[in-house]
Formats: sequence, C-alpha cells, structure tokens
Amino acid sequence: MTADIMKNITTKNQSKTTGRFTTRRLVLIAMVTAITCILAPFSIPIPISPVPISLTNLVLLISIYVLGWKDATVSYLVYLLLGAFGLPVFSGFAGGLGKIAGPTGGYLTGFIFMTIIAGIFVERYTDRRILVITGMVLATMVAYVFGTAWLAFQMELPFTGALSIGVIPYLPGDTVKIILAVLTGPVLRSRLQNLAY
Repeated sequence: MTADIMKNITTKNQSKTTGRFTTRRLVLIAMVTAITCILAPFSIPIPISPVPISLTNLVLLISIYVLGWKDATVSYLVYLLLGAFGLPVFSGFAGGLGKIAGPTGGYLTGFIFMTIIAGIFVERYTDRRILVITGMVLATMVAYVFGTAWLAFQMELPFTGALSIGVIPYLPGDTVKIILAVLTGPVLRSRLQNLAY
C-alpha cells in the first residue's frame, strides 16, 4: 500500500516536471549524447558505397526508450551540433560541416525524422511489439529517402542507382539493429525507471 502511494506521488511529481528540463532529464540527455559521440564514429567502410556501416541509427533507436522521442531528438541534435563544430563524432571519426554536406549528409538529416517517427510509435504502442517494429521500419525508410536523395544529388546518380549503393547493402544490418533495439530498449528503460524509484 505504501509503495503504491509513493509511486502515485512520484508519478504526479513527474507529470509536473515533464514540461521542463529537470536535472535528471539533462543528465540523461547528456549521457546519451556522449554515448552517441563515442559509438557513432566507429564504422565499417564498404567498397561499393561511400556510406559506411555505423552504429548511429542503433544508438538512436535505443535512445528513444531511454529518453522518449522528444529528448532523444534533442540529444541527437546536440550530437549534430557538436559534429558540425568540428568534433570528430561522425562516422570514421570525422567532423565539420563538410561531413554534413557530403554524401552521407542526407542520412544524418534523415535520422532526425527517424528518431521522431520511431519514437512516437514506441511511446504509443509500447506493449505492441509488432507495431513498434513497424514504426521503426517506417522511420528507417524515411531516413533512407533523405539519404538516398542527397547521395544521388552528390554523386550525380539516378535515384535507383543511389538506392542500390546507399540502401540495399544495409538492409540486413539495419534489420538486426531494429531487432536489437526492440529487445534491449525496454530492458534499459525498465532499469532506469527502477533506479528512479
């Protein structure tokens, strides 16, 4: 009974502070941004494409569970700003506006929308895994559209040509990343919630 009362009080307090950045929210956003900065630069180049395999989208999909889509988007935007100012946080330990304007810049932009779309699905359909996966697939497709369109423009390729080098080779890996996010995300969120109580 006491535990239920304490939980209700905590929930009420949280509802009062969801509109502003509490210390806990800021710490979590900073922590996830730091993790993104650490993991995103590690990438595997593939010979047929200027777009390397990276962990950025995996970190973003998991961050949705940890932060919620709004704070996860804020975290990613901070990461983009750090990279734009020259910190070597992009794939291949690159940084600067040149990376954003380069062949992979469309994916970096597309990940903003991926985070928002996937995050909304995660928050609305938390207990319906199939719908969460559907949302993540849809969100990844949106990121693909941005990435492919910009890649086609940069390399003067038809859209289908850019699709063949900028999307097709990454489908198996991104499928695995979605599965990993759906399996590990809820566990991390549950553990963080338990720490909060």
